[in-house]
Amino acid sequence: MSKRHSFLMGAAMAVALALPATAQDVTADTVVATVNGESLTLGHLVAARSALPPQYQQLPDDVLFEGLLEQLIQQVVLSQAMGELDRRTQAILENERRALIAGEMLQGVVEEAVSDEALQEAYDAQFANAEPTEEWNASHILVVSKEAAEGLIAELEGGADFAALAKEHSTGPSGPNGGELGWFSAGMMVPAFEAAVMALEVGAVSEPVATQFGWHVVKLNDKRLQGPPPLEEVRDQLAEIIQGTAMEEAIAALMAAAAIERPDLSAIDPATLKDETLID
Repeated sequence: MSKRHSFLMGAAMAVALALPATAQDVTADTVVATVNGESLTLGHLVAARSALPPQYQQLPDDVLFEGLLEQLIQQVVLSQAMGELDRRTQAILENERRALIAGEMLQGVVEEAVSDEALQEAYDAQFANAEPTEEWNASHILVVSKEAAEGLIAELEGGADFAALAKEHSTGPSGPNGGELGWFSAGMMVPAFEAAVMALEVGAVSEPVATQFGWHVVKLNDKRLQGPPPLEEVRDQLAEIIQGTAMEEAIAALMAAAAIERPDLSAIDPATLKDETLID
């Protein structure tokens, strides 16, 4: 190899070593700063970003990188300046460490618990044998007196439009919507109103119905038998149930397997909890 070629190879190596680490070389252990011998890594930055509220995570990457790095450097400087931790700080750190680890452990439990099979099993247990429920779709016009209700019924019998009368006369919140109440099932309406609805044929209008809200003229728009909801509609609800059960079972199993010693605490007044001089 010629001297010139050797020189060029050496120069190329020097340039390569001077370049920043490539994406393949970057890991969680990549050091981003050293403060009085204490290393801060890229992993520390990633963890700090993940703990930010969502609105701050939307900031540009370069802004977050520089801001978080400066924040962590300041934290290291301040923590080093404090020296030995006092009893209060040490107790708080130990509590927070336990809480963080416990939370991470339970997060793993709930993520593993929710599967397609578990969701289907929970759905079948809750809805497989569910009987269809009857539902009604009704509209009403709410007025202050029986006489006013009877006058509206007379207008309806003469061909007046129910929705138009509701918009003009109803004092209830559904008035502007033509009196429409949407779909409901047994137990969702006050008893007198519900009984009037159940007694109607589809398209029929009731006699005046008295409730604590006033006098109603009720029209039954439609009725149906409603089966169980599709799985996708209740997926989130079922997932919460599965997760709660999984956490309870995991905690119970670990507690049962743990060697827990509970000394006699009868000599400790529970009010001692408020005595912060114990950790000062």
